[in-house]
Amino acid sequence: MTDHPALTLCETLIARPSVTPDDAGCQHLLAERLIASGLVCEPMRFGDVDNLWAVTPGEGPLLIFAGHTDVVPPGPLDQWESDPFLPTRRDGRLYGRGAADMKSSISAFVVALEQALAQGALRGRVALLLTSDEEGPAVDGTVRVVEALRSRGQSADYCIVGEPTSVTRLGDTIKNGRRGSLSGRLVVHGQQGHIAYPHLADNPVHRLAPALAELVATRWDEGNDYFPPTTWQVSNIRAGTGANNVIPGTVEIDFNFRFSSASSADGLRARVEDLLDRHGIRRSLQWRLSGEPFLTEPGTLSEALTAAISAQTGVDAELSTTGGTSDGRFIARWVPQVVEFGPCNASIHKINEHIELDDLPRLTGIYRQTIERLVR
Repeated sequence: MTDHPALTLCETLIARPSVTPDDAGCQHLLAERLIASGLVCEPMRFGDVDNLWAVTPGEGPLLIFAGHTDVVPPGPLDQWESDPFLPTRRDGRLYGRGAADMKSSISAFVVALEQALAQGALRGRVALLLTSDEEGPAVDGTVRVVEALRSRGQSADYCIVGEPTSVTRLGDTIKNGRRGSLSGRLVVHGQQGHIAYPHLADNPVHRLAPALAELVATRWDEGNDYFPPTTWQVSNIRAGTGANNVIPGTVEIDFNFRFSSASSADGLRARVEDLLDRHGIRRSLQWRLSGEPFLTEPGTLSEALTAAISAQTGVDAELSTTGGTSDGRFIARWVPQVVEFGPCNASIHKINEHIELDDLPRLTGIYRQTIERLVR
């Protein structure tokens, strides 16, 4: 295919091995290009994390494109058909770590904005918010940038997070919300002892079992019009010394709620604690809230994006709240309308990650038309 500027930029970014939280110079490269288009760029480094805030000058409604330059590790190199950090075109696809998640979206953001600015002045503003900490702990990235911008009185109207949301073809899915994520680490305390003398010990695994069965069977909520019911899942269980003749003194489980807006983190915590109390569980329990659920009901932003998708691809996009968390959970505390939209997600975090070559020009066109519908 004839080279498209977004494709060329995407290849340049893939060639930089920005394994989280290392930005590997991606944001500096992008900032130079954005400055050339008239944007004001502000690097914002917190801890070991590079962030970039870039905005067009002027007044009017503000549309933000948000994304991350960091990628997950490539995994076993010998399982890749080509070097994950050597962008490779074959069979109509572009291969490389970050091709789909999400250097393609960032490239399309930048080129779409360049094209929109080349057509004349905007009646509003466009900004890019980039981090190198989305695939990692996400504590010094987007959340810190949002806090800093809010503290100085910066407001915004719309945000598109460029996460890969499409399922079978470009444009079929827009995420207009995400479930919350609440994790717990439960340690149940018993009494270690010889397995031949159980009356001298207290097996915490046995004590936990009835409570665990009830936790698994509990219906936490029924969901609502936008979210499926809340789910609770165990991810790890650890107990024992490794010997088969020792009753363990403790058993530890890691679990996670993916919860809808029909429940609250405080409410879920209280229900778990009450259940464990009823079962007489001696315990220590640590909680970690990764993000509250967020929802943008259909409105100006989703309508503009849906129309742009239809014009570029002929696809009627569906709104969805399925999947994991994203940095949209931080931005939604600040911006009233937040959605996620990007390329197909079938290969993300996998060996031989890729994007269809033809999708990059279309993705760029979708972002450009959305700019035109909202701030031109």
